[in-house]
Amino acid sequence: MHGPSAEPASATPSVTLLTEGTYPHSHGGVSVWCDQLVQGMPDVDFHVIAVTGTGREALAWELPGHVKAVDTFPLWGPPPAGRAPRGPRLRRFLATYEQFLLSLLDPAREALFAPAFYRLADHAADGTLFAALRGEAAARLLARLWNRPHLATAAARPTLHDALAATDLLEHALRPLAAPAPAEGITHAVSGGLATLPGLIAHHRHGTPFLLTEHGIYLRERYLSFRAEPYRWPVKAVMLGLFRLLAEEGYRNAALVTPGNRYNRRWEEHGGTPPERIRTVYNGVDPAAFPPAGPEPDRPTLSWAGRVDPIKGLETLIRAFALVQKEIPDARLRLFGGTPRGGEGYRTACEGLAAELGVADAVTFEGRVDDIRDAYAAGNIVMLSSISEGFPFTLIEAMSCGRATVSTDVGGVREAVGDSGLVVPPRDPEAMAKAALRLLREPELRAKMGESARLRVIEQFTLRQTIDGFRDIYHDLSGLRRPVPVDVIADRPAPVMALAAGGAG
Repeated sequence: MHGPSAEPASATPSVTLLTEGTYPHSHGGVSVWCDQLVQGMPDVDFHVIAVTGTGREALAWELPGHVKAVDTFPLWGPPPAGRAPRGPRLRRFLATYEQFLLSLLDPAREALFAPAFYRLADHAADGTLFAALRGEAAARLLARLWNRPHLATAAARPTLHDALAATDLLEHALRPLAAPAPAEGITHAVSGGLATLPGLIAHHRHGTPFLLTEHGIYLRERYLSFRAEPYRWPVKAVMLGLFRLLAEEGYRNAALVTPGNRYNRRWEEHGGTPPERIRTVYNGVDPAAFPPAGPEPDRPTLSWAGRVDPIKGLETLIRAFALVQKEIPDARLRLFGGTPRGGEGYRTACEGLAAELGVADAVTFEGRVDDIRDAYAAGNIVMLSSISEGFPFTLIEAMSCGRATVSTDVGGVREAVGDSGLVVPPRDPEAMAKAALRLLREPELRAKMGESARLRVIEQFTLRQTIDGFRDIYHDLSGLRRPVPVDVIADRPAPVMALAAGGAG
């Protein structure tokens, strides 16, 4: 951990939850998990720092009284207030920014990341960072740097237009640095990535214990999502470099990392987390809140629940269903869940695929359902087709409801299912269809797996176990505040390797 306690542990520690695109402004698995955590600890004061999209998102959850405040920091809203630095202050910024960019672009200079990152946070605190990143000098600095012959990006001949795009993305991505760095209690990031920024700064400046929980692996999901982004490779290299080094910084500085499954643990160890600072805590559900679903539908039905998003692999599910319907013409597929802002094109593409395969009449997008248990009861089998997951709530909820499942082998899915469901490779419609057909044709096996699934949840994945696990962790970490070395908070001289505005590179 971080050495001896500098102050006694509080009987009721305060916790700052750090979120990105989830609680309390949207629904979904991570948001459900946050709500369960908060509702399960009424004796703990919570504060939420939420990284959002535009800043116009309404609260999606009713917050209990012990959530004392919610501060939002939108990535794509109006730019943060501040004035661009000039003269010596601009030169100091460019010196820091040069080191930061080199750490992202040059594997031999990655050690520059942490000191440059924390100095950029100082610029955010004094109100100069974001205006500086929107200035011409920042883009021209990147345009010179990534064309240096020894860097891999030079081979792609990145343009000034590319530099403007990358600089704009960085300016937006770093906006959470404007959040206040909590000096008291514990910070708890419920994902990797941009949500961790306030926690890392609080740890750096004040020694505030930083806890990191990853449901999915943020870095892996960025690798997957950037494949479809329209930017040229040098722009992607900058952003993926940021996400990779930020992940390593989070793993290195967390007092504890709490993966939800062994799959995540392997990623976290590979990313540099010392094994003794990793503690697996599984997601859980209340079996009483998810009782057996009751009679199956008369018509053979596959059901699915989640948000309509490319990472959920719905195109694989629709292709698999088309194969199922060839064997069982009366079968249908019901998809429950909302379409997030920006996901309308993906839903349209999925609807088009269903039409192209001739199954549009049997595939229905039901939208958000008031009671998620209705989604599980709607199917003879509950499907999960994701290409990336952590330890999915929809799966263990469906298991608690006694439904047989067919799931893709991603994240902690195999840990959750055990032998109580069928697991198939991701992006494999034929294997998924074969598994679904087997269960549809064998009602006794389907019933046996459903009963086994509910028993597995009761024995291993209850909400009470999850809440108790994190309550213990909060109390363990509440006494871990470390003294902050004087040189951390002292004003540091700027390095002399700056490329001054307009200077040669």
